[in-house]
Order: sequence, then C-alpha cells, then structure tokens
Amino acid sequence: MRNILKASLAIAVFAAAMIGMASTPARALVEIDVNKGVVEPTPIAVTDFLSGDSKGADISGVIAADLRRSGLFAPIDKAAFIEKISNPDVAPRFEDWKVLNAQAVVTGRVTQEADGRLRAEFRLWDTFTGQQLVGEQLFADAKNWRRIAHIIADTIYEQFTGEKGYFDSRIAFVAESGPKDNRVKRLAIMDQDGANLIYLSNGNSIVLTPRFSPQQQELTYMSYESGQPQVYLLRIETGQRELVGNFPGMTFAPRFSPNGDKVIMSLLRDDGNSNIFTMDLRTRATARLTDTNAIDTSPSYSPDGSQIVFTSDRGGRAQIYVMGADGSNQRRISFGNGSYSTPVWSPRGDLIAFTKQSGGEFQIGVMRTDGSGERILTSGYLQEGPTWSPNGRVIMFFRQAAGAGGPKLHSIDLTGRNEQQIPTPDFASDPAWSPLRN
Repeated sequence: MRNILKASLAIAVFAAAMIGMASTPARALVEIDVNKGVVEPTPIAVTDFLSGDSKGADISGVIAADLRRSGLFAPIDKAAFIEKISNPDVAPRFEDWKVLNAQAVVTGRVTQEADGRLRAEFRLWDTFTGQQLVGEQLFADAKNWRRIAHIIADTIYEQFTGEKGYFDSRIAFVAESGPKDNRVKRLAIMDQDGANLIYLSNGNSIVLTPRFSPQQQELTYMSYESGQPQVYLLRIETGQRELVGNFPGMTFAPRFSPNGDKVIMSLLRDDGNSNIFTMDLRTRATARLTDTNAIDTSPSYSPDGSQIVFTSDRGGRAQIYVMGADGSNQRRISFGNGSYSTPVWSPRGDLIAFTKQSGGEFQIGVMRTDGSGERILTSGYLQEGPTWSPNGRVIMFFRQAAGAGGPKLHSIDLTGRNEQQIPTPDFASDPAWSPLRN
C-alpha cells in the first residue's frame, strides 16, 4: 500500500486485485531506455476516465500532458480513437488500438465517495500482449485531483522505464514582475507543470535562491529584508519561518544537506573573499570548510552526503572543485575553457550539472563527478541556475533571451533534445525542484 498524507490530503493506492482484476507482474514488452541519446517516443493512448462530470477528462488530460512533456511518450490524439471505453474493468479491444500503433492503453473512472473524496481507478494495458500491466485506485480530496493525475503518470513512467517518475513534485522559484529597474521579486511555488501557483512572500523585500530540503517540504532562501542577504528556513505547509543564523558579513547560496539536518552556504568577508560554512540546524553550531583568499561559493552535497561540489576562483578563474564533507581533499575537476558556476550534484549521484560562461554565451551542461565527459545541453544569451528533477533525468533552469523583458523557466532532459518552457504568469528565475511528495 502506498500512502500519501499531506495536510488534508490522504491518497491510498491499492493493488489491482482491489479493483477486481489481477495485475500481471510482467513489465511492458515495449520498454524505454532512458540512457539512450535519442529516444523515439512511445505511442500511448490515454482515454478519458469515465465520470459523471468533466473531472475524468481533466485527470486523463493531465496524465497525457505529463507523459508528453517527458519526451518519452507520444499520446495519441483522442479524435483518432476507434473504441469508446464504456467499462474500464473490461479489457479493451486490442485490435482497435494496434491499428493506431498504440503500444499501451490507459483506462479509468472517477467517482465521488460519500465523504466527498474522489476515487480514481486506472489500468495500464499492454496492447500487444493483451495483458494488464498495472491497476490501482487512489483516494484524495477533490481539490487535489491534479495530484492523482501526476501519481498515475509517475506509475506509467516507472512501468516503462524501470525508474521513478518526477511528475508528483513541485518547483520553488523567484517570481519577478514590474519594470527592470524596479523589479518585485516574490518567493513562489507551483506544481512541476506550472499549475497551482502560490506566492510565499509579499514582495516587500528581494528574495533569492530558494532550495528544497531533500527530506521535508521545507525551503531555505535568501532575503534582503534586513538590508543585507540573510538565510531563512520556511516550512511550506505551516508558513512557519525562522532566521537560520546571524552571520557577520553576507550569506549566499544556502542549500540543505541530504539528511536535511544541516545547511551549507558561503559567507562573504570584508576583503571581498568568501568561504564555505555549514550550520547544524538543531544545535546551530557552524563549521568552516574552506579557508582561502578566493571566492568559494555555490556548494552542493552529493546524495550520500560524503562530498561537496563548489566553485572557486582560487586558480584565477571560476572552476568547479570537489571536497570531502569535512572540507578535506579539495580538488579541481573542471578544466574546460570559460568560467563555471552553480554546480549541482544529481540525485542519482552520477553527474554534476553546471552553468558555464564561454564564447559570449551561457551554457547549461553536465559532467561526471570526476570532471570527465563534459556535455553542453543548451546555450543561450543568458541562462543559469540548473536544478535536478527527483529522478535525475531532467534539469530545469532559467533563461533570458536577448532583448527580452525578463527570465523564464525552461527544462531539458539529459539527451539535450527535449527542451520545454515552463509556464509562469510573470518572469521567473532561481528554480528549485522538490523531491517527490510524500
């Protein structure tokens, strides 16, 4: 049983036998290899879920949109469907779907329980084997119907790729509005597809660099409300906020440790140099990790917490370095032309994403953790701030085109071939991708 409890939200996912038909344990015969450089999207039919109102079609629409944006699936136009599903408990007429080259079919229904909750049932069918691959039912408050759709999309993604999806997640970012010389910057959060936008600050002071805890729905961010940048901790669900610490000088680039117990950041000294410190959020004890006459900044932990990647100009130009979690064994790993910044360790532990300024352009790229295998995924006039999806397969960043009024959020997968603009009502920068929601 999978339980998702978040405030008033309670979603339970049961095995297919609870729906009334056994699910085969076999994986789909048509599988997607996410490690290939070029992936041909898999045709899939996502039928409208049966319901007494538009909610069934709304849920299936979000599922299809999630799958399409991943670049791994090609949902078939509903206008081409031959069979009209009238009973999702009965196997589809597979020959009708083979004609459309649909390699899988998603069917389902949505009903309302006596207590007002929604119950969504869905099945994923392998068209060519005639087998049901998975069948589940989910319960949620009616207002959380989009989460139902995202969880179903994650289940389909995992069935085909063998890896966790990333659709039931959120993005924190800085929402920007107003003229360039008087820009209002507010802390905001939304679903990964741009829906359910909520502003978390009022815009009276500048906010920067929100970062999610890997364990909880908490954020660190920087705010200038005191006149200088300070690091705050915000518990999203309750709105409770606290100052992480009063440090001499200016604090930058806060980020959580993998277990959520520490915050790592850089502190600017009077001489213009900065070094990297950690703070234990329970004891408020601080530890200094670098001590150089240079600018050491933008630290990010490896997923197991044993190493830290950061940038430093100690060699004359900003490059990427790695050190132990205690500051030991500091070593440079980037040696390409240009300047590197904002390195972020993948949640899979295999890659480091970065921003690179070279040849008059800003580039978003990845490299292995020893600095080898550098690949540029996208280049542009001004783009930076990479953040990883929970499964380490997609990177989000912000971009401003030449002559544009402000930045916008974009995502790109590791092939560099599937780039998407993420919808926001205003300009947007400094994205941070949450872990999968509980």
